[in-house]
Amino acid sequence: MGLCVTAPQTEVYFHGTSPAQGWCELKNLEELNLDRNNLKGVLPPCLGNISSLRYLDLSDNQFEGNIAFSHLSHLSQLEYLSISNNYFQVPISFGLFMNLSNLKHIECDNNELVPASSFQPLAPKFQLSFFSASKLLNVGFPSFLRSQHDLDFVDLSHNKFIGEPFPSWLVENNTMLNRLYLRNTSFIGPLQLPQNPRPNLHTIDLSSNNIHGQIARNTCLIFPGLRHFMMANNNLTGCIPLCFGNMSSLGLLDLSNNHMSCELFEHNLPRRDSLLWYLKLSNNNFKGLLPTSVFNRSRLQYLLLDGNKFVGEVPGAFLLGESSLRFVDISNNLLSGMLPRGIGNSSIFSVGIDLSRNHFEGTIPIEYFNFYGLGFLDLSENNLSGSLPLVFDATSLRYIHLYRNQLSGPLPYAFYNLSSLVTLDLGDNNLTGPIPDWIDSLSELSIFVIKSNQFNGELPHQLCLLRKLSILDLSENNFSGHLPSCLSNLNFKESDDKFGFFYYMGPYVYDRHTKHDDRVEINVEITVELTSKKNFYTYMGNTLRYMSAMDLSCNRFTGEIPIEWGNLRGIHSLNLSQNNLTGLIPSSFSNLKQIESLDLSHNNLNGRIPAQLIKLTFLAVFNVSYNNLSGKTPERKYQFATFDESSYKGNPLLCGPPLGNSCDKTESPSERVPHNSNGDDGSIDMDSFYMSFGGAGFSYLQGWGWVECDNTTSRLTSMTPFPLKGVLPPCLGNLSSLQNLDLSDNQFEGNIAFSHLSHLSQLEYLSISNNYFQVPISFGSFMNHSNLKGIDCDNNELVPASSLPASRFHPSVPKLQLSFFSASNCTSKLLSFEFPSFLRSQYDLVNVDLSDNKFIGEPFPSWLFENNTKLDQLYLRNTSFKGLLKLPQNPRPNLQRIDLSDNNIHGQIARNTCLIFPGLKYFMMANNTLTGCIPPCFGNMSSLVYLDLSNNNMSCELLEHNLPKGGPFVAVFEAV
Repeated sequence: MGLCVTAPQTEVYFHGTSPAQGWCELKNLEELNLDRNNLKGVLPPCLGNISSLRYLDLSDNQFEGNIAFSHLSHLSQLEYLSISNNYFQVPISFGLFMNLSNLKHIECDNNELVPASSFQPLAPKFQLSFFSASKLLNVGFPSFLRSQHDLDFVDLSHNKFIGEPFPSWLVENNTMLNRLYLRNTSFIGPLQLPQNPRPNLHTIDLSSNNIHGQIARNTCLIFPGLRHFMMANNNLTGCIPLCFGNMSSLGLLDLSNNHMSCELFEHNLPRRDSLLWYLKLSNNNFKGLLPTSVFNRSRLQYLLLDGNKFVGEVPGAFLLGESSLRFVDISNNLLSGMLPRGIGNSSIFSVGIDLSRNHFEGTIPIEYFNFYGLGFLDLSENNLSGSLPLVFDATSLRYIHLYRNQLSGPLPYAFYNLSSLVTLDLGDNNLTGPIPDWIDSLSELSIFVIKSNQFNGELPHQLCLLRKLSILDLSENNFSGHLPSCLSNLNFKESDDKFGFFYYMGPYVYDRHTKHDDRVEINVEITVELTSKKNFYTYMGNTLRYMSAMDLSCNRFTGEIPIEWGNLRGIHSLNLSQNNLTGLIPSSFSNLKQIESLDLSHNNLNGRIPAQLIKLTFLAVFNVSYNNLSGKTPERKYQFATFDESSYKGNPLLCGPPLGNSCDKTESPSERVPHNSNGDDGSIDMDSFYMSFGGAGFSYLQGWGWVECDNTTSRLTSMTPFPLKGVLPPCLGNLSSLQNLDLSDNQFEGNIAFSHLSHLSQLEYLSISNNYFQVPISFGSFMNHSNLKGIDCDNNELVPASSLPASRFHPSVPKLQLSFFSASNCTSKLLSFEFPSFLRSQYDLVNVDLSDNKFIGEPFPSWLFENNTKLDQLYLRNTSFKGLLKLPQNPRPNLQRIDLSDNNIHGQIARNTCLIFPGLKYFMMANNTLTGCIPPCFGNMSSLVYLDLSNNNMSCELLEHNLPKGGPFVAVFEAV
């Protein structure tokens, strides 16, 4: 007789013997199934009276209490017991069941494992075939398993058996073992195989442990029937054994996130006619060419080879008609050539394609937008060029990422049909034209990023109809006109779709005796790069779900900020900086209760800062610098007590803390601008200066604001507080005594070679950062400036010197010796460009910053170290340098900061690094391909305060002498 009670309409509570009293009287009851009934409380003692019970399922309820006191030990006929997914306390000895000789099956997942409270027999009378005890708290390994010899299923996943070696005896003792799951159990040591073959074992999951060493060569002989082999997230080294080529039954192989390194050949993988349907080798050090056979498999559906060092072109077999591929990820490799073309079967790739972060070039074939059912397409961070396909029919696409390429042209009308699109990231390209008025057809769009392009025109009102939009980044374009007030209609709320998607694939076994999920998860996390809180952040996965932002910075918007924007109550980050906005800061911004970052800097805003803004309790960044604001700064309380002078500078009429000027002594503009006559000392009469520009015509310069002077020398030093536009007037070259010139943070344009700055023979310091200048890579305009010591030209466009007429060429050997040179984030229409060669003749450099440029193929410029003995700070982040980090022969005690992150630098950190750079304070080499360990000498680097070696391939046992002793110190080793 059996009793099954499932899915009640009301909750059932156990208190003592009621309401189970009636069940306890059923002496002949053999099967009792109470799973998924939302039952609560402790088990009634009378349950032990059902002496004939063979099958008991109490899983997926809310039972509690120590199972040792439940009287289940009285059920002498019990064969099957499931108490999973409750709040039971389960003694680790399992002594309660030791005398139940008929017991074959125990499931107790997702409860609490506790120490045994009393003596129990050491040798149980039962011999289990099925034991599942995953997701229990750590109190040690269940020792009774050593006496078990009939197990065919074991799952101890997601427990913390810290310090325990891999239990090789479990495989050795149980010859009938069929499935073994020991995922995320903190086991250490090598994977020791049994001496004799185990042909019954078809599933092994040892992922997320600390197992090291190589996969044994005889693995295939010991486990000839293996179907699923998962050892991801360990410390494996070496290669895939050759015998794997003969494992015809292997269907799933996951060795991702290890340290395996070799050239992958066809015989390392199961044959083409094998059952292999899932292959994941992500984030290792596999290298060489991609084997042709890896794509040309009739059963392979999921291929993930991302995060390795594969080179060369993708084999043409990638797109053969007989392919069954549904998802391919070969991103973050060193692949090159054209994107694979000539697709013969548009039904493949029904899930996604990720070819990002490689060196592919050429145009995007239209086939990539014509796959039936394709949901995800990522071709970002390559060297792709040309325009987007004009006609395609990929209505199922939900995620398109094409950022950081060289794509050009407008947004094609074909995007109109992508009504399911959730994310569209086209940032960092050369796309042009306005935002089309059909944009509202993308009704599901949650993330829209087109930053760092050449889009122009006014924002269409249809943009306001994208009600699901939570991230809008239009920064660094040429948009103009007024800010649409209707953007206040956007919700900027959390979204469940924008963080990514996942699929489950594989067998799912569920019956009355066996419930286990053997499916694998295809998890794709969406990544978006945003500028927020003064920093550049990468948001991905679940974190992205909660992010909402609008960035319209670095455009040409005019007019006032709409009062209605105070209704953007869900927004976390708002950036309107580097525009030409006027009028007041809306007091309605006090309604932005969730905002964390508000940047209104570098505009022409006037009036007072609304006092109500102090109510913004989550505000971490507030920047209104370089405007025309006046009056007193907000009260120093709540979050506003944390903002320093940099939040307010560049507003001459603003007063109060944290600014140094008192509101009782604020100077007027006439008091701050000297009007002295022009004398023989080369000082500038400001009236004459204004007139000189007036004579040149105000078509050159628009938006004149404040001009600051050095009060001692009366020489012009800054024109930064307000955004000036146009080309530089030729008369600027007449200021022959000019020593310091700062044109940064404006909207100047034109080729700097034609600016007449070469006439300023006395110039010592020049800053043209954050404009739209074209700067020849030769820097020939300044080669004869023997007094020039500092050049700052960040965030402009670097162009070839060959674009200049012959009359503009200058000597290859400059007369200058710089101490400061900064040319970071100089975008280029070229796929890559050469390193500024004039730097080879510089010997007095103290500070160098060339970060965020693409010197693709260039070796690391070790001569910068060698030539410049005074070097103090060197920033070469994200410059695509490759090769070894070669150190100078002699020590450089002045060097305090080195940032070489995000490059292709490989090899080990030299052992004598600490001797060559004894004064190093900041050392950043994240996101390279470093190997080996941190040199022991780092333990003696007492001056080191920040060390970031994250996202490399370094591998060793980290000891105390590898890290500095004492003092303040921050180390980042994530994903090393």
